[in-house]
Amino acid sequence: MSDGAVFAKKPELALAQHKFAALNGTAEQRSQALQLLVDGIKQDKMAAFYTQLVGEGVLKSDAALLKELETASAAELATLDKNVEEAKEEHGDLEQNESSIHRAVFLAQIGEEEKAHAAYEEVLQRPTTTLNQKLDIVFGKLRLGLFYYKPQAIQKEIERAHELVDKGGDWDRRNRLKAIECLWHCSQRQFKEASALFIECLSTYASPELMPMSEFVCHGALACAVVMSRSDIKKKVIDAPEVVEVVGAIPNVDKMLRSLYDCRYADFFVALAAVETDHLKVSRYLNAHRQFFTREMRIRGYAQLLESYLSLTIKSMADAFGVTQDFIDKELSRYVAAGRLHCVIDKVGGIVVTNRPDTKNAQYQGMIKQGDLLLNRIQKLSGIISM
Repeated sequence: MSDGAVFAKKPELALAQHKFAALNGTAEQRSQALQLLVDGIKQDKMAAFYTQLVGEGVLKSDAALLKELETASAAELATLDKNVEEAKEEHGDLEQNESSIHRAVFLAQIGEEEKAHAAYEEVLQRPTTTLNQKLDIVFGKLRLGLFYYKPQAIQKEIERAHELVDKGGDWDRRNRLKAIECLWHCSQRQFKEASALFIECLSTYASPELMPMSEFVCHGALACAVVMSRSDIKKKVIDAPEVVEVVGAIPNVDKMLRSLYDCRYADFFVALAAVETDHLKVSRYLNAHRQFFTREMRIRGYAQLLESYLSLTIKSMADAFGVTQDFIDKELSRYVAAGRLHCVIDKVGGIVVTNRPDTKNAQYQGMIKQGDLLLNRIQKLSGIISM
C-alpha cells in the first residue's frame, strides 16, 4: 500500500443530506430521502447512526435491523483490529499507520463519531505519520465535522489542513480542500469567498465523495448569483463548459441565471421560486440562508430593470415580473426605505422614478475627507517633531 493511498470517504455525506431532506423537504422529497437513508445505513452497517436517528424520531425502531447492523459492524471491526495487529508484527510504520487509518475510517462509517475522532487523532500524533497521511486524517475529521455539522470542528480542521498543505500537500489534496472550503463558505453565507473558490476549482473538481458534480455546481452557481456581476456570471458560470455539462440535473438554477441575464423577469421569478423549493430548502448548507438569497436575488432583478429606465409605471414593472401592482409597491417601498434600491415611488402618478447615486460626487466627497484626515495627521506629526 503506497503512501497517501487512504482517503477517508466515510461517513457518506449524502446520508446526512438525505436526513436533512427527510426533515425539511416536500412529502415526495421526504419519502425518497427516507428510503435512500435506510438503504445507505444498511450498506454501510451504520448501527450507531441508525440508533441516533431512531432516538431523534427520524426513523422507526426495528430491533431485527439493529441487530443485523450491530453483528455486521462488529465482525468487520474485528477483522480491522486483526489487520492492525498484523501490521504491527509484520510490516513497517507506513503500513501500520494506514491500517489504523482504515480502522478509524470504518468507525466513522458506522457512526461512531467520538471513537472515530479519537482513532484519527491517535494516528495523527504518531511521530511516524507522514505528511500525506496527516492530510488524509484531517480530511477524515473534516468529513465527520461536515456529516454531523459541527462548525467549530470544521473551522479547526480547515485551518489544520491549510497548515499541512502549505508544508507540501499535493495538487489533489489542495483541490479537495478548496472544494470543501467552498461549501463551508456557502454554509456561513460568505458567498464572495465561496464564489471565488468555486470558479477556481470548477474545471478541476475531483471530489465526488464530497458531493456529485451537479450538486457542487448548484451550490457554487447560487453563490455566484448573489455576488458576481452580470457579465461575469454569463462568462464564468452560465457559459462555463463544466456548468453546461450538468445543467440537465439542475434546470431551475440554469433557468434562473439565464432568465435574469436575458431580462426575462417573469421567468426569473418562477425559476427563483423553484430554486428555493428544490434546492435551497433541502440543502444542508444553504437552507439557513434561503430567505436572504431570495431577497437578494429579487433586489437584483428589480435593480437590473430600473437601471434601464429613468422612470416607468408600477403596472409595467408588475407585468414584467408577472406579479400584482400591490406586490411590487410593497416590495419597492421596503427596499427603497432600506436603501437597497435607488428610486422614488410616485403613488399618485403610479410611476417609479429612478434616483441613481451620484458616484462622481461621492468620490469627490470621499477624497475631501481623506485629504482632511491626511492634513490632521501631518499637523500632529509636525507638532511632535517641533517638540
